[in-house]
Amino acid sequence: MKKRILVTGGTGRFGSIFKKLKTNYEMFFPNKTTLDITDFKSIQKYIKLKKPNILIHLAGLSRPMNVHDQQIQKSIDLNIIGTSNITKACAEKNIKLIYFSTNYVYPGTKGNYVESDSLFPVNNYAWSKLGGECAVQLYKNSLILRLSMTEKPFVHKAAFCDAKNSFMYHDEVAKILLKLLNEKGILNVGGKIQSIYNFAKIENPKIKKIFSKKNKSIKILTNTSVNTEKMKKVLKNK
Repeated sequence: MKKRILVTGGTGRFGSIFKKLKTNYEMFFPNKTTLDITDFKSIQKYIKLKKPNILIHLAGLSRPMNVHDQQIQKSIDLNIIGTSNITKACAEKNIKLIYFSTNYVYPGTKGNYVESDSLFPVNNYAWSKLGGECAVQLYKNSLILRLSMTEKPFVHKAAFCDAKNSFMYHDEVAKILLKLLNEKGILNVGGKIQSIYNFAKIENPKIKKIFSKKNKSIKILTNTSVNTEKMKKVLKNK
């Protein structure tokens, strides 16, 4: 019998790419009307219907980033309470839970952060994702992925050459995600540590180079990169 994977937020940017993969799993991608993460009974009902073995939790509130400042109730409801509801529902049925968090839970100053480093979210979005992490951490049959991930093609016309990240495109993360399903705990997921400009110009050689010192109106962190040695070891053994 095929293992069943339930993906919340499956109609979003990453979910739309992930659902195109050919897998040996039976996969379900309910929309937010069919499965409302703010409604615990809605989650229970859908889980009872589909009986998943694994739940990948993508659903939540992300962009624009300022929405987390302007509508904190919405941010709390979706990213903290919604994730807590998902965690409780998984715990009831012992369903493996995989939670998509963000590398922005780290301070974003020195870079090359390992999973055990101290946390200090860089903005309200990151605080809301860390709030979700708190619930997931209580449930041991879980995996938290701290992702350094972005859309392809790179969404901006210019990129900072004096700020580092460890970006990986959505399609690259989708390809490795199925190899991480059996892991537990916390795992950084990302690519090579490099300037945002160097990352972006690989796909777009014409992208403009900008400097944070000359664009002080744009808040940019010096180095939000993550150490992915733990991820590499997992993938090497697959």
